[in-house]
Amino acid sequence: MTLLDRRPRTARAVRTEPPAARRRARRWRRAVTPVLLAAAWEGGARIGLLDTDKLPAPSTVLATGWRLAADGTLGGYLLDSLQRAALGLLIGGLLGLALGAVAGLLRLGDDLVDPTVQMARMLPHLGLVPLLIIWVGIGESLKVTLVGLGAFFPVYLNTYAGIRGIDERLVEAARACGLTPLERVRHVIVPGALPSLFLGLRFAFAACWLSLVVGEQVNGQGGLGFMMMEAREFSQTDVVVLGLLVYATLGLLSDLALRYGERRLLAWHRGLRAT
Repeated sequence: MTLLDRRPRTARAVRTEPPAARRRARRWRRAVTPVLLAAAWEGGARIGLLDTDKLPAPSTVLATGWRLAADGTLGGYLLDSLQRAALGLLIGGLLGLALGAVAGLLRLGDDLVDPTVQMARMLPHLGLVPLLIIWVGIGESLKVTLVGLGAFFPVYLNTYAGIRGIDERLVEAARACGLTPLERVRHVIVPGALPSLFLGLRFAFAACWLSLVVGEQVNGQGGLGFMMMEAREFSQTDVVVLGLLVYATLGLLSDLALRYGERRLLAWHRGLRAT
């Protein structure tokens, strides 16, 4: 019997397990904690440990969600929120990407843009709501502006950091190989900055949903935030909790979509894997 034959069977089983099976097992493991929390929440509500008037059971919240989805109310509010989020992310994300690239690639851009952005990012953008109401009013512009501000700073900072984090020797090697400035940007700078940019997008999406919650509760007309505010007036706690769960689900789905896109676009980038 050789040393290879003396290896534990479990170790050989792990190594020969198909990658698809490992991915499925990991998905189930990632669902364990949320399921246990939901079960504890449901059990606590049923045995009286939780005040259902203040925190209804998950089954009650799901029943409310099914009812609102069946009559079209939830779908209409969700569509309003998604439209505002998409527009704000598009404006704030593109502006952050453009200014981050200018500041990261050009010394003049760094001198003119970065100091102002660094000062502005120290201001909590949600604390600017009273001033923004004076500037843009309390309509759709306020909500889109808040989402755009929430998305701008993460995208700008990570674009800037991603460009500045590229090894300068790679750029010099590309220049020595005869690549033009545009080719150096395409083949060296963009691939090198993409991991940082995806991280910025994940932060931007998180800030987007947070900003949207606040914006839709300021004289809102439509949207999940408006649904929650209206439910609060009538002490419909199940609807308020439902709105929070929908926001949380949107955040999770957007993060999963970004991680999937990152794996597809950055298949060449092999970072440290958890063991």
